[in-house]
Amino acid sequence: MNLNLPKNNNYSDPKLFGLEGARNFYLSNNGVKLGVWQILPSQLLSNETDKDFFESSLANGQDVILYNHGNSGSRATSHRVELYKFLSNFFHVITYDYRDFGDSSEDDPPSEQAVVSDSVFMVEWIRSKISPESHIFIWGHSLGTSITLATVSALKKKRFVPTGIILEAPFNNMRDAIGKFPLSLIFRNLPWFEYCMVTPFAESGFLFQSDEYILNVDCPILMLHAEDDKTVPYSLGRKLYDVALEKRLSTQGFVQFETFQGKFHYGHRYIVRAPELHDIVENYIKMPLMKPIAAINRCEDILSN
Repeated sequence: MNLNLPKNNNYSDPKLFGLEGARNFYLSNNGVKLGVWQILPSQLLSNETDKDFFESSLANGQDVILYNHGNSGSRATSHRVELYKFLSNFFHVITYDYRDFGDSSEDDPPSEQAVVSDSVFMVEWIRSKISPESHIFIWGHSLGTSITLATVSALKKKRFVPTGIILEAPFNNMRDAIGKFPLSLIFRNLPWFEYCMVTPFAESGFLFQSDEYILNVDCPILMLHAEDDKTVPYSLGRKLYDVALEKRLSTQGFVQFETFQGKFHYGHRYIVRAPELHDIVENYIKMPLMKPIAAINRCEDILSN
């Protein structure tokens, strides 16, 4: 599943990747080793940063965000490091590599269920470390948006709902995402396209049906998508948003969609560079959670300016 496995990176020292106030450690999900980074909130960077301090800081009442990355690279990929630094303005940041990524264990055969179990495990680990005053958010990017939605759906069965989720470059389902993927363009009109390129993913257990998982999500959702995203087309993010508007109950929490105009060239990876992102995220996490808002959509306003 991982398109790029940088196995030679020295994940043990986050400073090598430009991260201050971060530590590397490993957790075991039923025998599967997961490589993890914890990045301190920016206001704690001047404090002592030994292992005991990192452990105790998670229980200081500040909110925590778990980052679920996409289907290439690792937790050390540069655009992700850029995002961690941004998120540390608001949260303790926990980022990790699913099995088969980075320096986490390899798994054969890989499956959607397995990587979702890694994400569920990480949320449960965070819950075991934080204080009752802390809130848990999850940020998913690209493929990680579907993993995030599946995770929240699975956690609901365990009677836990995160405070909120942020979906960057989301898509509605894997079938449509494959059909829109740039490398599939020359094959789409061939009669065997569905049989050879789409069906095998489903038969291998890679469904990533975000448009179904989102109906079982009972927390506020913030979606972010750039118009010039060539990897996960903007239209697929809108499809997922439309499903959420049409089929989720208002009591499940509002859904907010933020469009980033193509003229800024943020593409698939660099929404983090948008000047307005700070206020968008800050307002989202501060919004009263029980406020009866079925939907907030600034997309049309932005496009009309």
